[in-house]
Amino acid sequence: MNDLLEKFNQLSDREKLLVSISGALVVIFLFYYVLWSPMNSALEKQRNLVTSKQADLAWIQKNANRAVQLRTGSDTATRFAGSLPQAVNQTASRINITISRMQPQGEELKVWVDQAPFNDVVSWLQNMENQGIRIINVDLAEANAPGMVKVRSLQLGKS
Repeated sequence: MNDLLEKFNQLSDREKLLVSISGALVVIFLFYYVLWSPMNSALEKQRNLVTSKQADLAWIQKNANRAVQLRTGSDTATRFAGSLPQAVNQTASRINITISRMQPQGEELKVWVDQAPFNDVVSWLQNMENQGIRIINVDLAEANAPGMVKVRSLQLGKS
């Protein structure tokens, strides 16, 4: 350090001024690129994150009552107590859906439908849920005709 100070003292006044200004500029640039710029970027990211989280919170608060209604509504859902295959056949025939295959699996039932209108399938599923039949899994595929679907696998159970 003493060697640097000696060399600095040997410089002319003009050179000392130039070295001092250059040193100050280097310190300013280092401060900006090492401290200020990364902190500013991190701060901007955090501001964006806060804005995003505030939007999520507003959505959650807006929909909280609906979630409570759905939760309490599911607790009071009707319990299905009859024959599962019989109920599925009755609801399907009411909506004019032809079941191609039905396979009981313990307390559950697997159903296949070759082709049916999509809207009818949705109505059928909703009708079964309203009766207390639990829909465990649904696998739909597009059929050949527009608006028609194949029920490749429908797994039902009692609520």
